[in-house]
Amino acid sequence: MTSSLDTARPGSFARPKRTGLLLAGDIGGTKTALAVYTPEEGPRSPLASCQFPSARYPSLSLMVREFLSGISLTVDCASFAVAGPVIRGSARLTNLSWDLGETELAAELNLSSVHLVNDLEAIGEAVPSLESSDLVAVNPGEAVAGGAIAVVAPGTGLGEAFLIYDGSRYRAFPSEGGHASFAPRDELEAGLLVYLKRKFEHVSVERVCSGPGLHNIYQYLRDSSYAPESAKMGRALAAAAVHAPALICGAALRSDPDPLSQAALARFVSILGAEAGDLALKVLSLGGIYLAGGIPPRILPALRDGLFFNAFTSKGRMMELLARVPVSVVALQAALLGAALRGLEQLSGTPRDSSLRPA
Repeated sequence: MTSSLDTARPGSFARPKRTGLLLAGDIGGTKTALAVYTPEEGPRSPLASCQFPSARYPSLSLMVREFLSGISLTVDCASFAVAGPVIRGSARLTNLSWDLGETELAAELNLSSVHLVNDLEAIGEAVPSLESSDLVAVNPGEAVAGGAIAVVAPGTGLGEAFLIYDGSRYRAFPSEGGHASFAPRDELEAGLLVYLKRKFEHVSVERVCSGPGLHNIYQYLRDSSYAPESAKMGRALAAAAVHAPALICGAALRSDPDPLSQAALARFVSILGAEAGDLALKVLSLGGIYLAGGIPPRILPALRDGLFFNAFTSKGRMMELLARVPVSVVALQAALLGAALRGLEQLSGTPRDSSLRPA
């Protein structure tokens, strides 16, 4: 099996075939995580799991078949978190050319049912189940019990969602807020907008607040002579452009930071803070803001040095209100956890208890 990670529990591959098992997945533009769960073991103890590079596969079905062929477990149903809007059981991934349909996938994989959920909705599903060990505080704040919660997740794209407490439990709602228009806050960002307008018909927040967005900021600062590009970084980016965000983050956070990378990451963090603050105001997320996705856990030092918080709270008369909003980084694969929670709930037919305020 071709994979970049295999975290099956010891002995799981020697088990006899079983029924009543759930296949859950986090289907992203860069990587896909698949895992098998049972109601008895729960959503934090997969019987088998594996991670795949999404772009190497022409379809999700082919990837799933490869995964299942390597384990001695027979699944009955599936729940997939997908990076794109889910409309009437169908989805087209925003950053991957896959068209997915619940009915078609169930037939192709010989499963009793397949459920698709937007990946940010899946993260929202996971939030009430997160433990203190799953989180890293950026701003401790003071959560209002039952207050709305917002999720901002920069990765291959920029996902956003929110949760509303209905009196008995939190319910998650997806959005495509990452595709709303980017609004510059100063002359540098105004120049960034003009620069990107030459490349893209519409400059969304995702174009500057995602992995590719970080690379866009880096290129703008380089091309506008804000800071020179080192020969070493130039060669590294030319050789592995697909890994540009990771290279820039690494160069910015090392003990002897690359000046251009450091400037790009600083601006990225500031834009992320501003966007998180905007979302907090739009849904009045007094219950907290959760930073999920692939990037925040990798840049914790940059998120905690003041730039994020300053941009997050710089909203005029709302500054004092936002200063009290807790902000946390989600340090686990929350979309996979949410997909598993959703799938196991449907498998058992019993709604889970999510009435408690997240830790």
